[in-house]
Parts: sequence; C-alpha cells; structure tokens
Amino acid sequence: MGNPQNMLIGESLQLSFAGYALSAAVPVVLGLAATWAIIALLTRGRWDLGEGAARPIPQTDQEPGRTLDRWQSIKGLAVAAGLCAAFLFAPWPRDLVALAGAALLLCSRRLHSRQMLGLVDWQLLVLFIGLFVVNTALQQTGLPEHLVGALAAAGIDLYAQAPLFAATFLLSNLVSNVPAVMLLLPLATGPEAGTLLALASTFAGNLLIVASIANIIVVQAAERRGIAIDWRTHARVGLPVTLVTLAIAAASLGIGVPAWH
Repeated sequence: MGNPQNMLIGESLQLSFAGYALSAAVPVVLGLAATWAIIALLTRGRWDLGEGAARPIPQTDQEPGRTLDRWQSIKGLAVAAGLCAAFLFAPWPRDLVALAGAALLLCSRRLHSRQMLGLVDWQLLVLFIGLFVVNTALQQTGLPEHLVGALAAAGIDLYAQAPLFAATFLLSNLVSNVPAVMLLLPLATGPEAGTLLALASTFAGNLLIVASIANIIVVQAAERRGIAIDWRTHARVGLPVTLVTLAIAAASLGIGVPAWH
C-alpha cells in the first residue's frame, strides 16, 4: 500500500501483504540508505535555503491551519495501525477493510465529513481514472500484445525477469510508473514478478519528474512555497538515486545481465 502501483499489483496478483513486505524489506531499507547518502553528498552546503527563501502556503478554507488536533491524530493513527494489522494477519478482503477504516474516520461529531472530503485531491483521482480509461482503450487495440510478440520474435522475452525489469524501467520513464505497471501486469506471471514490478517501477520513478505522480505532487507543492524544482535539478539527484536503487533491487531479485540475441 506504499503507492498506487503497489496496490494495483497486490490486488491484481493477489500478493500476500506480509510476504511482499518481507521480500521488499531489504532492497527498500538499503535503497533508502543509499538515497539519503546520495542526497546528503550532493547537497552539502546547500541544504538550507536561508531565511525568507521559501514562502508559506496561503491559508484557505480548503487548507486550514496546522494546529494539532490530538484526538483526530490519535484516531487516525489507531485506524491506520488497525488496518495494517488486518492486512498482515486477517484473511478479510483488503479493499473492504480499507473502506471500513475510511468510514470510521468519517464518523466524527467535531469534524464534518464535507471538511474531510474537501481535503481530497479530486484532480489527482480524476487523473488516475483517466489513466485506467486510456490504458483499457490501448489494450483493446491489441497493440501491446503485438509489441510483446514482436519483441519475443527478436529474442526479447518480456515474461523473463531481466527483460521485464528493463521494460519496467524504460516504460516508467516514458509514460509514468502507474500506467507502465497497468500495461505490464499481464506479463507478470512468475513467482517474483509482482515484487519485481513493484520495486522496479517505484525506484524507476525517481529518474524524471514525470516518471511518478508522487514527483509531480512534490514539485507542485514546492512551487506553492516558492521553491522551483526543474528537470535538471531533479535529475541531478534522481539519476544516481535511480541507478543505485535499481541495482540494489536487481541484486535482491537475483537478476543478472540479460542474455539477449
């Protein structure tokens, strides 16, 4: 549940919540450590913008102040902990469990439901809906299957680990990682294919701003604070982070150099 494509992979392939967490733990922890080290190295002496360099977000009715609401915070954390426990140990359908958690959070005498729903990023949800529509339309054309067949005839079997890993990296940076996963899910047939897709698409999303919707959200939020992050600035850190974390993921999955001919 760490990002949209992971949830899509988990539900489509019926991955074990605990099993995936165990498989991903080592590459994720090592990848986070490598990411921190690279960022710390590349931003030495330039981490702080200085006083007045960033401006606060203007307060609006949709974005109230940041005063801590202890009860709502405790309630939210308790529901989140309960959901994680249910995902890990209970055999209940995860989508229904998540909806039950959302219903509990909406039950409040002090915080109206319309306030909480007003904080939802509806534009982002519409974007995801559009991705599913476009992806389904593309699949109905038969073009993806034709391309997979053409690559297989050229000696590149996308059902194999290494080619699927490489295709996930390339496609994530062409069309973003969520639609890339939508297109590649039919090829995920091996026992570790779900973990491969999740790790490769997530780490590949760090290379370019458009490779991940999370990147776009961060860039837009930074811009509202007066902090400009352009493609070159992002890629300067994103390139080494992506290459190192993908190498860690490939090693953890036992992927070598593909023998294409």
